[in-house]
Amino acid sequence: MAGNGSGEFQAGQSGLVVRVPEAEPAVRAWRDRLDPSARAGVPAHVTILFPFLHESRIDDGTHAAIREVIGRHHPFEARFERCGRFPGILYLAPDPDAPFRRLTEAIAKRWQETPPFGGQFDEVVPHLTIAQGQDDAVLKEAEADLRARLPVTARVSSVELLVHDGTRWQQRASFALR
Repeated sequence: MAGNGSGEFQAGQSGLVVRVPEAEPAVRAWRDRLDPSARAGVPAHVTILFPFLHESRIDDGTHAAIREVIGRHHPFEARFERCGRFPGILYLAPDPDAPFRRLTEAIAKRWQETPPFGGQFDEVVPHLTIAQGQDDAVLKEAEADLRARLPVTARVSSVELLVHDGTRWQQRASFALR
C-alpha cells in the first residue's frame, strides 16, 4: 500500500489486502528497512484495493457488501518465485496473478468511487512490495538476497480490511473467500 504524495499515511485511510505470512521469513528484514508501509504496521501482502473508503464510511452494511463480493471467489494458491520492478520499487510477483486481479476488479466494480491506487495506473499489477523509493543499487542488493530465499508458496483464503489510526495500520476485519 502506498501513502499520499508526501509518503505519509492519513488517519482514516483504509485498504483491502491479502496477507502473505508465508513470505515474512524471506522479506521481513528488507521490508522493515525499505518499505514505509511495513514500518507503519502493514504485513507482507498483495494489495487488492488502496485507497478504499474512509473509515467513517465503513459500517456493518459495508462489511456485509465486502463479505458478499469476496465470498464469490474461491481460495487459491500463489507462488512467489521472481522479483519485479517499477521505478524505485522492488516487488515479488505472484503466479498466478489472475485471482488477485479478479478480486481487485470485483471490489473496484462494486466501489467505483475508489479506483485502485487512486486511478494512477492504467493497469494494476498484483505484487508484494519489498522496497519503495530506493536507488538501483539498494534494489539490486535486496533482489540478489531474495533470489536465494525464493520460492514462497502461499494459500490465499481471505482478504483483510486495514485502517490507519493516525500512527499505524490496524486490521479491522477479515473476509473469507468461499
